[in-house]
Amino acid sequence: MATSSIFAKVRIDDPKQAEAFIDALAASENKPKRKPSAPVKPPLTDYDAIRRLMAKGEAGK
Repeated sequence: MATSSIFAKVRIDDPKQAEAFIDALAASENKPKRKPSAPVKPPLTDYDAIRRLMAKGEAGK
């Protein structure tokens, strides 16, 4: 998607249109339709787990 579309000028003169626009922005923020395709794994912080992971990589070479 082109990033230039986010710089489009929007002109709203009617207060009802402005309120509808704000409501639409709020609704899109509160209910995103995008769902991750795969679960996100938290980063490894345990030193022993990191060592085991690095040891597996070295053994494969």
